[in-house]
Amino acid sequence: MSILIKPLVTEKISALNEKGKYGFVVKDSANKVEIKQAVEKMYGVNVEHVNTINVLGKFKSRFTKAGVLSGRKPSYKKAIVTLASGEVIDFYSNV
Repeated sequence: MSILIKPLVTEKISALNEKGKYGFVVKDSANKVEIKQAVEKMYGVNVEHVNTINVLGKFKSRFTKAGVLSGRKPSYKKAIVTLASGEVIDFYSNV
C-alpha cells in the first residue's frame, strides 16, 4: 500500500499551491523521508521540504432515543510538501 493516501484539495491548500506547496493525507506511520521519496516517485518532481501535522479527529455527539451517543472521527496525518522552484503537480490532468 502506498504512503500517500490522497491529495488535499481545499481552499487553503489551493492558495498554497501558487507558492509551490501541496498537501497530502498520508499514513500515520510515515516519516518525512518516506513521504519525500513517495511524492518524488509518484509525480516525478523534486521535493525541498516536508512538514507533517497529526490531526486529531473531531469530537462528535448526537442525541437519540437510546440516549447520548458520543465518539470521535478518525485521526489522520497531513503532509505539506514544498517543491523546488518552477515545478508543479497537476492533480486534474487525468480528469
